[in-house]
Amino acid sequence: MATWSQFAESEPLLAASIQALMHQYGPGMAYLATVRPDGGPRLHPVSPVIAGDGLYCFLVDSPKRRDLERDGRYALHSYPSEEVDDEAYLTGLAIPVPPGPERDRIAAAYSAAPQAGWKLFEFTVETAMHARYQRGWPPEYQTWRVPAGMVVADRVQ
Repeated sequence: MATWSQFAESEPLLAASIQALMHQYGPGMAYLATVRPDGGPRLHPVSPVIAGDGLYCFLVDSPKRRDLERDGRYALHSYPSEEVDDEAYLTGLAIPVPPGPERDRIAAAYSAAPQAGWKLFEFTVETAMHARYQRGWPPEYQTWRVPAGMVVADRVQ
């Protein structure tokens, strides 16, 4: 798995296009898919944030948070655009960010109220995809997969 910044350094144009789709309406907006205890999928809207060198999401106590606490696999898909059918997709592992300076910095930057009972997760990136429909069907796909042997930042385990 790679951090967001490692992915963005490896594929800056793809990372920029995915970030633009996730933030096309202002704040980050995407659908988060997790794995239920019975192995089935669960899908919910979330507000991911790219802060510093990571991709993060604040989650209150909920089925999707419990899914990630149990099985960190995730898929994140952009909201549809009103102008074009382009889509962005990421997969990887969601890692809880423990209390400390990093979590406090991100919470302060995004006005996350600790009394809401949220937990912060960093989403590592295993695969990334952007589908462009500007020329119709079929779409043009740009994809990235974490290279074998990529050294992941110390904080991602």
